[in-house]
Amino acid sequence: MPFSTRSDQVDVARSPWGTWTSDVRDDPFPHLADARARCPVQPVELPDGHDAWLVLDHDAARQALRDPRLSKDMLAALARDGGVVAEGLPGPAFARHLLAVDPPEHTRLRRLVGAALTSDRVAALEPAIRWRTATLLDRLETDARTAEPVDLVDGFAHPLPFGVIGDLVGIPGEDHDHLRAWFRTLLTPGPGAPGPEVVTASDSIVAYLSALVAAKRRHPADDLLSALLAVEDEEDGLDEQELLSTTFQLIVAGHDTTTSLIGNAVVALLDHPEQRDELVAEPDLLAGAVDELVRFTAPVPHATFRMTTEPITLGGVDVPAHEQVLVSLAAANRDPGAFAEPDRLDVRRPAVRHLGFGHGIHHCLGAPLARLEARIALGALLDRFPDLDLAVPRADLRWSRGDGLVLRGLDVLPVHLSPRKDPP
Repeated sequence: MPFSTRSDQVDVARSPWGTWTSDVRDDPFPHLADARARCPVQPVELPDGHDAWLVLDHDAARQALRDPRLSKDMLAALARDGGVVAEGLPGPAFARHLLAVDPPEHTRLRRLVGAALTSDRVAALEPAIRWRTATLLDRLETDARTAEPVDLVDGFAHPLPFGVIGDLVGIPGEDHDHLRAWFRTLLTPGPGAPGPEVVTASDSIVAYLSALVAAKRRHPADDLLSALLAVEDEEDGLDEQELLSTTFQLIVAGHDTTTSLIGNAVVALLDHPEQRDELVAEPDLLAGAVDELVRFTAPVPHATFRMTTEPITLGGVDVPAHEQVLVSLAAANRDPGAFAEPDRLDVRRPAVRHLGFGHGIHHCLGAPLARLEARIALGALLDRFPDLDLAVPRADLRWSRGDGLVLRGLDVLPVHLSPRKDPP
């Protein structure tokens, strides 16, 4: 499909994006680099069959993420084009959150959520994060004595951030396990329409969160949901749909991306043992290393939905109005025009303007919490098990968590917590 740039005409075939073979999905970075070298912004076909424009260049990605002519209002796009993008589950009733609205609604929601998700509230979570981290590592160590290997995703990377966001939102501890199971089922991709188990999980989440909101109205506590409810009756406070949508999105964003970050980071450090050794020797490097690991491992490889409201030019490429735009954070964060030696993991890399947490008005509100959790989790893991090693061949790891677009993570990460002992 030909498309115009300011300087010349370039032909780039509209190609599949996201329906990759497993080897490409597991290591998308050479594929992204090749695509970026051909053209910084190009037409693609998404896994659901819809067309979009893929942004691969760092400068063009920064522009796209902050350009007000790119709308995030998915429901408005659906209404205008009669289903141009898939709604997904749980559906429109939970679709009025920060990632799915534009100003002025976004400005109001971000102010209200930001006022509840304060830096003091995040900092106050540190003792609980350290306790949960130690408890989960104790359990892994006990399990390993009985039978190695252990699964670092199921035993650590997934329950840790889910427990933290559950505590923050105000979910009773006894409900964490079944709610976590429902979310895991809901967020596990599969071909075709959602199966009955996914629909059941979605319905269960909707019913549970609705009941939780009602319970917090009756008995508010010192948690984020109660803080959001405290402004519900104000003139510009959250309505019921916004409250449920925001709660749902906080839980999703508060655990799934951090799960992927922890798992991806462990593999990256095992792939680069000299970098792991530096962190073991100098734990203070972890604060900066977390951002480098976000940049390098792409737990969120593409930004969420955007659509042009008028014709725009991105990276020298003209994109028509009412077209979906997919910003590749993974490609932008490995752009040699923005980063020296972008394909090298460097835990001592000076602070850089990576896009792993987004940019502009939609920059991730939960980034400080994700950084705190990853720093504590990786620090404790390396301190307790400095000789951690893969229990399967590296080539057997599969990044099946997520669809490869908005989320990239491991469902399973089998490891030995200590050096394997050869039989006598």
